Amino acid sequence: MKILAVDIGVGTQDIMLYDSDDTIENSFKMVMPSPTRIIAEKIKNYHNDIFINGNTMGGGPINKAIKNHLDRGYSVTMTESAAKTVRDDLDRVKKLGIRIIPDNEKHPEIGSIELKDIDLDAIKEAFAKFDVEMDFDELGIAVQDHGYKYGLGDRNFRFMKIKEKLNEPRLPEEFAFHGDVPEYFTRMNAVLKSLRGYKPTLMDSKFASVCGATCDEYVKDLESYIIMDIGNGHTLAASCEDGKIIGVFEHHTRALTAKKLQNLVKKLEEGTITHEEVHEDGGHGAWVTGPMTKCECIVATGPLRELLKQTDFKVHNAAPAGDVMMTGPAGLIKSIIRK
Repeated sequence: MKILAVDIGVGTQDIMLYDSDDTIENSFKMVMPSPTRIIAEKIKNYHNDIFINGNTMGGGPINKAIKNHLDRGYSVTMTESAAKTVRDDLDRVKKLGIRIIPDNEKHPEIGSIELKDIDLDAIKEAFAKFDVEMDFDELGIAVQDHGYKYGLGDRNFRFMKIKEKLNEPRLPEEFAFHGDVPEYFTRMNAVLKSLRGYKPTLMDSKFASVCGATCDEYVKDLESYIIMDIGNGHTLAASCEDGKIIGVFEHHTRALTAKKLQNLVKKLEEGTITHEEVHEDGGHGAWVTGPMTKCECIVATGPLRELLKQTDFKVHNAAPAGDVMMTGPAGLIKSIIRK
């Protein structure tokens, strides 16, 4: 069985083409700029009014580039689906000065940019440069999706759904969707829409990384540990017992100091961390089902895991498939194989 797994973050998109007839270490891999970085750069270099269409995708750098474009005096017109990249609440998008039009409306007189989180043609072309044929039996895509419910903040809604999922300890691969995705996960559904003809496994990128970290050879022998994915935008920590998640907290990486991180992790281990304290500090939130028996190790992944060097923790850098950048794809692959 061949699996193409793509983990799409704020900074990079991490890609692995796995063949079950070979070792995972021999998989073909690429770490490339994320779609949101690529598109943000296009907007930055465009010096005119602009029309943005396509699907809902990860914002971050794109939203900053759009704001700067407006500040430079240019107009920005977006279709409804594309505008949800900025905010799911389109009334808030309009207040920024962005004109919103129906999805089927076109503006050929204005230069346009199409939004989409996944570009299989580009990945195929990149592999082809090295004579690698991108054929696969299963496809897995990971993106961070807060979810959306009108009248409820995205951070609170995200943790409401995490709490529902963690009504009891869960294997991280149980966070994957094989087929239909709940409609409130707007970004995942946009990925499905852009991949007509495929039936991919979809997963939140943070839980894909947690799942991938459990594939590390050292982690496989642990019974009680905390996995931390310290990304360019967000940090998620998951307390695990016997391979199952029993608690999580999530914060914005830029808001974390080593001291604050150490305090939050200690509370996660003790099972005393609360959603309110993380949320009120500007983070997403927290949820625990109980305390850990004894944390043997902090398992680290993510491009900004160097932050942990400033703490007193015993840290192991997870490297499934021999690569610290492949935790997300490895988690997708593990979830697909379990399916």
